[in-house]
Amino acid sequence: MSEARTARPDEIARFDAWSATWWDARGPMRPLHVTQALRGRWVREAAERHFGRPLAGLRVLDVGCGGGLMSEALARDGAQVVGIDASAGNIGAARRHAQAEPALAARLDYRHGEPHTAMQPGERFDLVLALEVVEHVADVPAFMAQVAAAVAPGSLLVASTINRTLRSAVLAIGMAEYVLRLLPVGTHHWRQFVTPDELEAAAAAAGLVPLERLGMRYLPVLHRARWTRDTSVNYLASFARSRDGA
Repeated sequence: MSEARTARPDEIARFDAWSATWWDARGPMRPLHVTQALRGRWVREAAERHFGRPLAGLRVLDVGCGGGLMSEALARDGAQVVGIDASAGNIGAARRHAQAEPALAARLDYRHGEPHTAMQPGERFDLVLALEVVEHVADVPAFMAQVAAAVAPGSLLVASTINRTLRSAVLAIGMAEYVLRLLPVGTHHWRQFVTPDELEAAAAAAGLVPLERLGMRYLPVLHRARWTRDTSVNYLASFARSRDGA
């Protein structure tokens, strides 16, 4: 696994400062609560299609787990989840929230660090998630190489991020952060956004093959999200490693 550091210190500091707000469903993380619920349903269905079984018993790695929104949701479905995040504040928030339910906490293993420091050598998972994290790293190909290394033969990687387009500059930054104040100002930086082709190229270089790609639309006034064919702003993509591990 590549040992290049991919986390940006400024991003870590920003999320450390916001970590206490993760589980406030009506606070600054409200859009993430809505969109993660939609992505969670898709992840469950994709895993069942791919493995022919529910999530229960599968090993899941949630990279950039934040305060544990997705990690907890999948652990409730019976998955054994490892959540890693470069922000100590995020990991602290995730651990504190899980501690309220000991049975749930037993299926969660939260680790502070980046993929190459938080995982054991050779550690592999059935399902690897990189949701809303790719646009916050310093080196996308290096990050994808680290994340892909954790995908077991025949298993899945699901990533979601924001496309680098004029439309995303207007909607994901201008409207979401400055006009509607749905997200704290400074949450995103347009030059760090990643096009679907760039993400696919990084995954291919790491030995993964593309499966699905779809867009997501967030309706800010209604606080609802839905899938769309339009990938010009938010999108999700899934990849797989062949069963022979190549």
